[in-house]
Amino acid sequence: MQDLQNKRIVLGLTGGIACYKSADFVRRLIERGATVDVVMTEAATQFITPVTMQALSGRPVFTSAWDARIPNNMAHIDLSRGADAIIIAPTSTDFIAKLAHGHADDLLATLCIARKCPLLIAPAMNREMWAAPATQRNVKQLREDGVVILGPGSGAQACGETGDGRMLEPDQLLAETLSFFTPKRLAGKRILITAGPTSEPIDPVRVLTNRSSGKTGYAIALAARQAGAEVTLVSGTTALPCPYGVTRIQVQTALQMFDQVMLAAHDSDVFISVAAVADWRVVNAQPNKIKKTGQANEAPSLQFEANPDILATVAALPNGPWCVGFAAETENLSQYAHEKRLRKNIPMLIGNLAQEVMDTDHTTVAIFDDQGEHPLPSGNKAYVADLIVQAIADRIPTA
Repeated sequence: MQDLQNKRIVLGLTGGIACYKSADFVRRLIERGATVDVVMTEAATQFITPVTMQALSGRPVFTSAWDARIPNNMAHIDLSRGADAIIIAPTSTDFIAKLAHGHADDLLATLCIARKCPLLIAPAMNREMWAAPATQRNVKQLREDGVVILGPGSGAQACGETGDGRMLEPDQLLAETLSFFTPKRLAGKRILITAGPTSEPIDPVRVLTNRSSGKTGYAIALAARQAGAEVTLVSGTTALPCPYGVTRIQVQTALQMFDQVMLAAHDSDVFISVAAVADWRVVNAQPNKIKKTGQANEAPSLQFEANPDILATVAALPNGPWCVGFAAETENLSQYAHEKRLRKNIPMLIGNLAQEVMDTDHTTVAIFDDQGEHPLPSGNKAYVADLIVQAIADRIPTA
């Protein structure tokens, strides 16, 4: 997947222990197709070497404004020309002050002053330094100047203290970078998504569930967030981390998912029902573990009743959200998907063959709507999620 294909990024490093995260971040940028030129302040070289960053970026690293490798000896001009963005990670307290006051006493600071491209910074400092009035004034000034502030996060710091000021993690920085370059097709929209399996208890240690990994739903949640939406994800039990910038509500059973969806549905513009919700639940679930009786062929008798149809219920709400359903079939996909869309009375449904996508990171889907069936290109689930979000943005009512 090449989300950053043909993007050229100047990655700046200033002095701070968070430089170790930048090594991972540059690798992630390159994996997504970006070309990365690394520029380091002298202080940054005390925490990580230019050799390391050169090995990871595959390109020369620049540390001096007088670098003779640039033919006209104007690295501070040439490096930013043609760049799609300058990202500084980590950005120290001192460097924030330089940017806010227009200082240009080293290569990286001069690059930022002389740039014609967007500037994004990821602050990294002690919690007291972040909270200092001078720092907050400088950050406010940078925002007013159009600089994009990434974070900071909160948590344990190298000094032993805990609080705000910690640099975002590499995966979070990548999510912010991808979001920056993603057209905001869903800006101002509130998206409600379900994902993952539900688990219906038989007794305290046994459940009935399914093989859904949640990957498609989580990928769509992240893609919607990067497209500018406010995203709430109601998720069954999965091994996946919450997508960055998404609000996750954790549930187990179909009834719990139903309750959480109904609480949020009225405040949502779009509902995307991706979860693999159990059709039935066990009525006679036992409060204690069911024990073997000693009879080899004797099995417990389970009684079932239907779970509520979450998608159909939301679709029937007066003035409810615009609804998107999912159908994972094992045969007759086109027929069953068309029938399900009409039965649920929804404008759009995504269908796939379950046996082709279970336990993989790739998927093949088709969109079903009033105009018929529209296959999407196969690919990584994150790539296909972007295509699905684009399709939703193209179809939802604008008024």
